[in-house]
Amino acid sequence: MTGIAMGSEVGAQAARARALAVLRIRGRALAVALLPAAAAVILVAGGTSGHLVGPGWDAARAVVSAVALVVLLAAGIIALVVARARPAVSPTVPIAEDAAPDLYRLVRDLAERLDVPAPSAIALTPDCDSWLEDRTHPAHGPPAREERDELAGAPGGRHRRTAAPVLVIGSPFLWWMRVGELRAVLAPVVAGTGPSAHPDIAAARRFVRGLDAAVATAADRGRCPAFRPACAGIGWVARLLLRSCRQHAAEMERGVAAAAAERAQAVDYGVRIVAQEQVGLAYAGWDRLLTRVALPAWRMGRWPARLDAGVVAALTELSRRDRLAEGFASRLGERPACDLLEEPGTVDEAASLLAARLFHGGPAECGPDWAPVDWSEYPEEVVDRKWRTDAARLHRVLDALGVRRAPDPTAHDPNGPTLTRVLDHLTAPDRDDLEPSDAGATAASPAATSDADTDAKPPSRDPATLDAEADADTDADLHPDEDTPRAPRTAALAARLSAELAREDAAAPPAPAPGASPSGQAGPDALWDVDALPLFPLQPPRTERELLTDHVTAMVCCAAMDTAGAQPGLDWLDGPTLLVGGERATDLAPRVLSLVEDGDPDPLRAWLSDLGIRPEKPVRLV
Repeated sequence: MTGIAMGSEVGAQAARARALAVLRIRGRALAVALLPAAAAVILVAGGTSGHLVGPGWDAARAVVSAVALVVLLAAGIIALVVARARPAVSPTVPIAEDAAPDLYRLVRDLAERLDVPAPSAIALTPDCDSWLEDRTHPAHGPPAREERDELAGAPGGRHRRTAAPVLVIGSPFLWWMRVGELRAVLAPVVAGTGPSAHPDIAAARRFVRGLDAAVATAADRGRCPAFRPACAGIGWVARLLLRSCRQHAAEMERGVAAAAAERAQAVDYGVRIVAQEQVGLAYAGWDRLLTRVALPAWRMGRWPARLDAGVVAALTELSRRDRLAEGFASRLGERPACDLLEEPGTVDEAASLLAARLFHGGPAECGPDWAPVDWSEYPEEVVDRKWRTDAARLHRVLDALGVRRAPDPTAHDPNGPTLTRVLDHLTAPDRDDLEPSDAGATAASPAATSDADTDAKPPSRDPATLDAEADADTDADLHPDEDTPRAPRTAALAARLSAELAREDAAAPPAPAPGASPSGQAGPDALWDVDALPLFPLQPPRTERELLTDHVTAMVCCAAMDTAGAQPGLDWLDGPTLLVGGERATDLAPRVLSLVEDGDPDPLRAWLSDLGIRPEKPVRLV
């Protein structure tokens, strides 16, 4: 115990030393700002005492006094901007004490065991992380209330906001972890309130956050053009000060973290080792759920309202499939940490909407084009609509390319959209499926080709240039572009699909601007830049080959549902899936890739035949 206390004290002393270094940089900046004023005072005092007299001294007094006034004015403006600029704050879901009394009690008991101040509030973030966040700036909360003197009845001083930071907890932790595991994981985080309460560390952090906020304020392009030169100067000074104290601030935070970790070893250390395994598992399941399950729903204008409950289902499915995770299923019998909330469903819905905003950039409120969806409705509301929407887009592009439809005389709609049309177009080139106008435009007569070859004779080339071009062609053949389909016809279709999707995204109405709350104060969106949404994009834009593969897969799934009785389904780890006879069709992807990349439809046709799927039958589109 003594060793832990000594280690904690060493880390805290290192953090305080770095905090003093940051404050010394602030003091030097103030000294530089006051230096012209001090020189002006000396010159004025020398003139009044009769020692520094004469025309030269009078001119020096005037120049130095003017410079001092300008420097003091500039320093005052910069100091005001640094003090009043709104620091960045993480988007979170605030949790009131009456909404989670057991959770607040757990955190306060933990702070008491660690002998540190308790956090002032608790908030949730849709991410697998936890930290302390200082929100004592006036812009981060309601204005201070007047404190009345109970004896005299006169208004007293302004009520000071508490200096304790806010505890931000990752929402997946509450649903996946057990109560004991959550306490062990939060111990090092809560222990950080001890060093944070030191006046020097708190002052250094406020100074660094103020400089960072001043840089962001100066970089705002929406300000009046008349203030842009002044903003540029303020930004230059703030960046200079930030560079000067960056190393000290980083070492200060490392010292605070080391002190908190040493202090937390006295509480649930053995449980924390086991809980860290759950942190990694929760992160893997959360990432898989967002990219494979939530992202397709967000693209369809639906946001799953129970993401945190979904991560439990995803990790349970992972436990069933992975032998290494077999022991984790037994944990589900213990009390989950979400039981510490009074209404877990409401909190989960708020965190799910925030996740959609951060990772996809969706609106802040529900609407006809942005509605919540339950997991039971996901196959019909998301999977079925996604496949039929993609299939409809694929056939629109084929119509634009002039690809002839493959009619089925026995169908109710002989000219309806069919899978055969897609298969024939992606197979080896066949000009019979093009309209006459397109075929005439793309096919040149042999005589015209011969005349062109005769008239356009290649000029003489340098041998070195020819060798370089030959090497480049060889490299291109050995390393083809993996993002572009090989066949020209397939590449053209993929490019048109990408352009069509880009036009649809551009035509989508923008998200409404966030407004003020009914109380007249700024809502949570006012604390962070909503114009930068999504703040954390999950995936880069899909390549043309990926888009074409997705659309062909969607067309195959539509044909399977309409002609073979297949059903849309949800796989917690892989997202939308096709259910044939109640079983997942796991062997469809390689057959679609064979068609898209190699133009070979035989594997896919064999798969369709085995399952009784009729590609010549029209399908229902959106």
